[in-house]
Amino acid sequence: MSSERILEGKTLLVTGGAGFIGSRFIRHILAGRPEVRVVNLDKLTYAGNLENLRDIQDDPRYEFVLGDIRDRDLVRRLFGRVQAVVHFAAETHVDRSIHDAGEFVLTNVHGTYVLLDALRAFPAIETFVHVSTDEVYGSRPGRPARETDPLAPSSPYAASKAGGDHLARAYHVTFGLPIVVLRPSNTFGPGQFPEKLIPLFVTNVLEGRTLPVFGDGLNVRDWLYVDDHVRAVEAALLRGRLGGVYNVGGGCEMTNLEVARRVLAALGAPGGLLQFVPDRRGHDRRYAMDSSLIRSLDWEPRTKFAEGLERTVRWYEGHRDWWRKGRPRSL
Repeated sequence: MSSERILEGKTLLVTGGAGFIGSRFIRHILAGRPEVRVVNLDKLTYAGNLENLRDIQDDPRYEFVLGDIRDRDLVRRLFGRVQAVVHFAAETHVDRSIHDAGEFVLTNVHGTYVLLDALRAFPAIETFVHVSTDEVYGSRPGRPARETDPLAPSSPYAASKAGGDHLARAYHVTFGLPIVVLRPSNTFGPGQFPEKLIPLFVTNVLEGRTLPVFGDGLNVRDWLYVDDHVRAVEAALLRGRLGGVYNVGGGCEMTNLEVARRVLAALGAPGGLLQFVPDRRGHDRRYAMDSSLIRSLDWEPRTKFAEGLERTVRWYEGHRDWWRKGRPRSL
């Protein structure tokens, strides 16, 4: 196991902290580490929601800053106040990237560049965790991807995240910056914006709508519960090897069709709600990663898919106003 870096008494900058995973991470850190301060930099795009942080908004250890990671002057002002950075901020929805990739390139590539370039000027920052995705590896019909495998993204979204990964590695190699890269698998849980697969399926059932399943529904994803995801980020922040890359999988490969059926079963809904729709362009058949390396950081997934799905379904049942207000009309 790697030696642990001390976080207590320090200030942590989280980009994209009003989003699904970022907000969960902030609450996790503040709950478990009473001597840590957190600054949350978020642009509050459609998927960012300060309601996700209402329970800690008055905590004196927490500060929200409305702003864009592409704002060079703002980023540098904030970097001068912190000792660690966790970079979640990203455009993440594949379908949106297929429709228009511009914001994905600007945020995921150029925005990451702005952060990395600023990092060069602030040696007091001890660790910069760049949160990426398993999609950078592309489809994996054979063995699961390892951290040393080449990146082969298929969608504009995945390509933009791969661009950020390459920049992070280059800034570590060229400038010796203290960067750790995480590549998590499909994450789900309470509070996820309802454009993503599981919350889309759940909220559709709750409204008596059909569940759109791309193609034959046999595309495979590895599912990771959000609390396991944020613990992996914490492990990387504290114990990750600087310059290292870590795959973070939930160890739960499942077809999209099986996920749809499990959502129907959890809500007691009929199978007739399944609707097969034309496949997504460039749709990867299978994502799979070897996550053995991150286990050296004393991390492993704790939440079984069935348990996580039950928590997720019940949350959406009890928070209809939350998701109906933010739900795009096109979904």
